[in-house]
Amino acid sequence: MNFSDSAQPQGSSAFPDARESDPHSAGNGSGSRQDGPAAAVLAFKEATKVYPGRKQPAVSNLSLEVPAGEICVLIGPSGSGKTTAMQMVNRLITMTSGDVSIDGRSIGDLDETELRRGIGYVFQQIGLFPHMSVEDNIGTVPRLLKWPKEHIRARAQELLELVGLDPEDDLRRYPSEFSGGQRQRIGVARAMAADQPLMLMDEPFGAVDPIARDRLQDDFLRLHKEVPKTVVFVTHDIDEAIKMGHRIAILRDGELVQYDTPDNILAAPANDFVADFVGADRGLKRLRVWRLGDLDLDPPPDEPDGPTATEDTSLRDALSMMLVEGTERIAVVDENGRPTGTVALESITRLIGPDEKAAAR
Repeated sequence: MNFSDSAQPQGSSAFPDARESDPHSAGNGSGSRQDGPAAAVLAFKEATKVYPGRKQPAVSNLSLEVPAGEICVLIGPSGSGKTTAMQMVNRLITMTSGDVSIDGRSIGDLDETELRRGIGYVFQQIGLFPHMSVEDNIGTVPRLLKWPKEHIRARAQELLELVGLDPEDDLRRYPSEFSGGQRQRIGVARAMAADQPLMLMDEPFGAVDPIARDRLQDDFLRLHKEVPKTVVFVTHDIDEAIKMGHRIAILRDGELVQYDTPDNILAAPANDFVADFVGADRGLKRLRVWRLGDLDLDPPPDEPDGPTATEDTSLRDALSMMLVEGTERIAVVDENGRPTGTVALESITRLIGPDEKAAAR
């Protein structure tokens, strides 16, 4: 199951900014969705976990802060402590010492059920109930919170549309009728059902094929722009970390080795371990972080007569386009197709040079 399967009585709230009832019930009575609770600031403060019988901590003195509305990716080799660190947030694993706070409130001060009610949880195995319809799966937590049935249905329809499924036809279908990628979308929808300000995602796209995985990543990033929540995302894939994270925390043997933006980590690894972990092609990986719209473009042409790319195109894809088309310059256009500038091949290759400073993402 993606969340806790119990809840406090309606009206009890884990976090100060979280809504105390359902997202369709406030204000005008029209049933339209109101603005959700703000994303939460998550902070680890010397959080440590030592398992009985072991001398070395699974997580040792972890201290970092995830700004509200950002995606923080935890990554490291097997046994680095990334999943343990994530599961300390909702107290699936109890800390030995230290603290974790959400919007300044220690998780130790919260009732365990109250805490989990305020956190969405998505994991690799998805965990949909096979005997329940999509509507009932998404409505698991709202139903425990005693939302009215019509509000649960409206929320389920809203979320199905957000994750790219049919809000009418898919509502009454069962998990076995969907592909693995579609079931994962439903799992994400269920994790967002009570509009929690914080989400935990444990290798959520690891069990699907590469094409579906790439599409799910893109769809989640689009969804996150529309409904920004604070996200802790665990993966073992550095390319996924670079694509998904606003910030990346690299762990080794339970200790935090580097915590920074993807671009800064790729441009200036903290040590040889990080440099080896991100790969010898880290200069090329940086091109995935940058977008054409991030650059100081050359003046636009009056009429583009060659290949064009949108401002949201990654420099990696722009470089690939230049190589395939055999050109050293492409025109950049906005979402309406209007030219906004041009970029030269030399400008892109210069960004991965040794003297180029990392840019803040």
